[in-house]
Amino acid sequence: MIEVDNIVKTYGDYQAVNHLSFKLEKGKIYGFLGPNGAGKSTTMNIMTGYIAADSGTVTINGHDILKEPEEAKACVGYLPEIPPLYMDMTVGEYLRFVCELKKVPKKEVREHIVKILADTMLGDYEHRMIRNLSKGYKQRVGLAQALVGDPEVIILDEPTVGLDPQQINQMQDFMRSLKDDHIVILSSHILSQVSAVCDYILIMSHGELVQQGSEEELEAGENKSQVLKVRLLAEPSQIKEALKGIAHIKSIEIGDSKDADGAYEAVITTDSTVDIRKNVGLAFAKASIPVIELTEKRITLEDIFLTATTQTPGYIDHAKVRKEKKEEKELSEKRKEAKKAVKEAARAAGLDPIMPESEEEVLTDEELEKAAMGELDIEDIDDVISEESTDEKVDSEDEEANE
Repeated sequence: MIEVDNIVKTYGDYQAVNHLSFKLEKGKIYGFLGPNGAGKSTTMNIMTGYIAADSGTVTINGHDILKEPEEAKACVGYLPEIPPLYMDMTVGEYLRFVCELKKVPKKEVREHIVKILADTMLGDYEHRMIRNLSKGYKQRVGLAQALVGDPEVIILDEPTVGLDPQQINQMQDFMRSLKDDHIVILSSHILSQVSAVCDYILIMSHGELVQQGSEEELEAGENKSQVLKVRLLAEPSQIKEALKGIAHIKSIEIGDSKDADGAYEAVITTDSTVDIRKNVGLAFAKASIPVIELTEKRITLEDIFLTATTQTPGYIDHAKVRKEKKEEKELSEKRKEAKKAVKEAARAAGLDPIMPESEEEVLTDEELEKAAMGELDIEDIDDVISEESTDEKVDSEDEEANE
């Protein structure tokens, strides 16, 4: 068992890990997820004894990683994202070297290496120089060193980097074979891979554990509504009319244009988990609306991950910020055009305007748009100018009185 109890790690003012606690037991593959900067690597480095936590404890099979480092580390096999390889060694020489470091009894070394080479499908590469191996095979050698000493805990950080699809499938099968006798921890950005092999998932964000559970448990926690995607050969008004009266429909979103099949796509969201597919299908049939496709959008691990990590305090949605800045810039340009249009229209009418610094103080958005298009009525312009002139006169008189 691994028990992480209230660990904290800071770098100056930056808190990489914030009072983190969890327990891991043999017989499962644990997926360790989080965006860049979430604290995953720091946590794994603390768990392996590579760095020390500022406070809190990590216990592996009853051994404190700081008080009994040799005993605790003997229980851990670690494959970092960049495997710690010696390029001038052959695969066999390297594994014998790791066996010495991990104090594998000399009489057991040969048998142990043969088994590891077979498990990692490196039997034909024992006498190859590591520098001459492909990236995928170097990754396998890194995995092989993590298995030396038959540790009870296997920590894998991005283990499929550089592997081709067939090798990825083989690696996944191998990870599954490890879980009966080991605690397997997989850290990966490939969510489909985590979903395929992991029994339990932990999601970190900003140094904290924000979600944990099996994928089914996490889905159940997020599944508070049903979302249907429907493609139909009908106009938006016909689609909405057909769905009137169906209980539990919360919203209906219909695309702006038809697709290549001449169909509109509608997304129907309910206010509960009640299944309304049958009622929706019957409603369209009754309205004689051809249905090309009707599918239920299921909550995915990606949805769960994004929800968990973007709702964490301190998260900045940079895409949203960029969009808001773009809209603000466009609005600013629009108001400049409106100001120019209003002034030109006023001068053309023989008026001498004293314009406000910002027309939004005296014009509505609709009037600004009309002004930019040259459609603002001259009486409206005269009213704006008169109102602003009066305001400025009052302000001027107030300033003189104060002086």
